[in-house]
Amino acid sequence: MFTTSWSASPQLPSEGFTPNWSREGFWRQSLRQAVRLSAGGERLRIRLGHAYGSSPVRIAAASVGRTAPGGAVRPGTLTRLTFGGSPEAAVPERGELVSDDVPLAVAAGESLTVTLYFDAATGPATFHAQAFADAHRGPGDLTADPAGAGFDEVSASWYFLTAVETDAGRTDAVALLGDSITDGFGSTPGADRRWSDALAARTGRPVLNAGIGGNLLLHDSAWYGERGVARLRRDVLERPGVDTLVVLLGLNDIGFSETDEQPTYKPAPVVETAELIAGHREVLRQARAAGLRVAGCTLLPFAGSDHWGRHAAEVSRELNAWISGSGEYDAVVDLNRALADPADPDRLRPAYDFGDHLHPNDAGYEVMAEAVAAAVC
Repeated sequence: MFTTSWSASPQLPSEGFTPNWSREGFWRQSLRQAVRLSAGGERLRIRLGHAYGSSPVRIAAASVGRTAPGGAVRPGTLTRLTFGGSPEAAVPERGELVSDDVPLAVAAGESLTVTLYFDAATGPATFHAQAFADAHRGPGDLTADPAGAGFDEVSASWYFLTAVETDAGRTDAVALLGDSITDGFGSTPGADRRWSDALAARTGRPVLNAGIGGNLLLHDSAWYGERGVARLRRDVLERPGVDTLVVLLGLNDIGFSETDEQPTYKPAPVVETAELIAGHREVLRQARAAGLRVAGCTLLPFAGSDHWGRHAAEVSRELNAWISGSGEYDAVVDLNRALADPADPDRLRPAYDFGDHLHPNDAGYEVMAEAVAAAVC
């Protein structure tokens, strides 16, 4: 039985938030990407997705291996990937391609490197904008080259890669549905210090990060992905091994309307508490229909940020009161209280503040993981 050990939620090709290769795509190039696994095993397989493609993407060659520094793969671990027995395959438009499983023993917490070679133009690439980890690109077929010297470009996004699964046989994975706070904005890049990483380390359970920076619960965004209620099935419910969902969404829904300074904060309708509660109830309905236990997290304090304003403050308090007191979630994690400044509960505690009064830093993410672990694990 295969269990999802790592995942990333796909996004529409865009360049509005961070520089990346999604719109230009790849041609006669190799792409090397490293991801941190949360469940080990003796065999593994990868999933490639092109949820926003208008035509198939040809994979001319692919490989996996244990990660080494600088875009390299540890010697002796590089393993060819096949798809239905063939070294070549196509990722279908608006679909996924699953590799054959390969014998490569990996441990929880270990980093795995996936290398893909595109001999034909991909066109715009389905991607995950904020990886907080380096992807490497180089000319020609480098899938059999364990060295990193041939990769001469670096990006901080993931492309086409949607999941890694291992034969761990686990059915206790925890999925996190959220926005940039779940995605890991504010954590140290390249250090795997997101709260999903910390939660996996604390609990020993597989943890799937289904966060997208800027994501909204109720509305689609050209820059920040499909709304949470629409992408839940693809990003969480269809992943093998998940039995618990943790929800932390809604802050962007109420905060985008408080500023006109960021052009990517669109759409930005003024959202009321009842609308957000209805969105949370739809997430609960879908998750429970799939047999999942669901935990709800209160929104973090955000006074002083560009999301703060009179209406956002009022709605956030009302939504947090519903999450905490309605009894509709199977468990509640009061992240607002856990990360609040005792001197001003509307603000993040300075020791946990990345600096924008909206996102935690590494220490704040550790506190989040501790609170979630105590409540749901």
